[in-house]
Amino acid sequence: MTTSDHRKIMKQLEVKPVKLKKFVKHNEPKTRSCGQGLKKCKICGRTRAFIKKYNLKICRQCFRENAKNLGFKKFM
Repeated sequence: MTTSDHRKIMKQLEVKPVKLKKFVKHNEPKTRSCGQGLKKCKICGRTRAFIKKYNLKICRQCFRENAKNLGFKKFM
C-alpha cells in the first residue's frame, strides 16, 4: 500500500469513526519485546548491523564514522 492509498483510505473512513478506529488498531506498528526491530542505532535509527558490545548501541556505519571520536584506533 502506497502512502497516497493510505491517505485515501483514512479520508474515506473519517465519516465512519468505528471503522476508522478498527483500521488504525489493525494497521499500527507492533510494540516489540524482543528481536531485531527492538534494537535501534541511537544515532541514525537503523535496526541492522547493530553493535551493542561495550554498550555502544550504534550501527556499524555510524561506528566507522565516529570511531576516532569514541576513542578507538585502527591497527594494521
